[in-house]
Amino acid sequence: MPETKAHIVVAGTGPAGLIAALGLAHAGFRVSLVGPDANASDGRTTALMNPALAVLDRIGVLDELRVVAAPLKIMRIVDATRRLIRSPVVTFRASEIDEEQFGLNFPNNVLNPVLAKAVEASPEIEWRKSLVTSWSLENDTATAALADGTSVSGVLAVAADGRSSPAREAAGIRTAARTYPQAALVLNFGHRVDHGFVSTEFHTETGPCTQVPLPGNRSSLVWVVEPEMADELAALDDAALSIRVEERMQSMLGRVSVEPGRQIYPLSAATPLRFAAKRVALVGEAAHVFPPIGAQGLNLGIRDIDDLIDVALKNPNDPGSLSALAAYDFKRRPDILARSGAVNLLNMSLLSDMLPAQIARGAGLGLLGGFAPLRAFFMREGLRPGSGFAALAGGLREQIRR
Repeated sequence: MPETKAHIVVAGTGPAGLIAALGLAHAGFRVSLVGPDANASDGRTTALMNPALAVLDRIGVLDELRVVAAPLKIMRIVDATRRLIRSPVVTFRASEIDEEQFGLNFPNNVLNPVLAKAVEASPEIEWRKSLVTSWSLENDTATAALADGTSVSGVLAVAADGRSSPAREAAGIRTAARTYPQAALVLNFGHRVDHGFVSTEFHTETGPCTQVPLPGNRSSLVWVVEPEMADELAALDDAALSIRVEERMQSMLGRVSVEPGRQIYPLSAATPLRFAAKRVALVGEAAHVFPPIGAQGLNLGIRDIDDLIDVALKNPNDPGSLSALAAYDFKRRPDILARSGAVNLLNMSLLSDMLPAQIARGAGLGLLGGFAPLRAFFMREGLRPGSGFAALAGGLREQIRR
């Protein structure tokens, strides 16, 4: 690993912050991680695609996580709306693009502690377990004042401090934000029928209801409904909620038994007008917030981190310089805007009662389901941005050679 004198401050101890600290330390930078102990009681799960898994492997945590994860081999979309225009079932198989799996689904109450243990074992990372009270952003340094009365400075501050990011606010980066009339009910459940490592996303008039496999006959569920309905569902006893979940999933996994620990999250969207400024680079939810569709959230955040490390390695003595931050902003902008725009558009099409929106969504999904080359393109692009175009170009070159 290259030795550098650059010191980087990472703010935030969610998965994005922990991975950013580990990735930057692995790349040879001295890192101060700022934030409280990682949340070990988060009942949610996180589906990470193969490129994100490669990052976890590089920082040395994948082997320990793999044993508690379930592979995602098939992903399908089921139109469960009752509208006039409905699309056929669309099925994506990893084997269609010569992959064994799309990714793995991890319980967050295992993912977070494993990442935290790796951080604490890294000699290149100093973990300051205190909250940031204020930021001072100068021409050559970013300084965080901490609640314990101390401070920490670096040439770059990595804002992995969530959707309300204080570091982003200190850098004067404005966001375009909106709230949705939706909330996500999140829970895990057991079921009688084997899931076969298939994840199913039911599209409904209130949003997606997504089942993702866990090890054994268990799955996680993210059910997007109106906020009042989320409260009503969460208030049901286990037996009644199990029946509602089974009905929503069309009994495809047989009898359902919900587990303790249901949670509700209001849905919103936010996109910063810039992704870096004044010695601050945004990653994770500080850089993008959108509804839980298509397993994009942390996967996009890990691509933020990977691109930031690449830019930092090209500017090892001052990864927070104006030129470095401009390069990071330029590199992340197309991916973030394309992914967040597509997810928000699909979500709004589910909420819309307008016939043109229904026709467009139905036609698009129908084309995906019926045209294998297009489906393969979207699967490759979903895993690795640019790989779908690369495969098309390779196929065209092969045709020309023939």
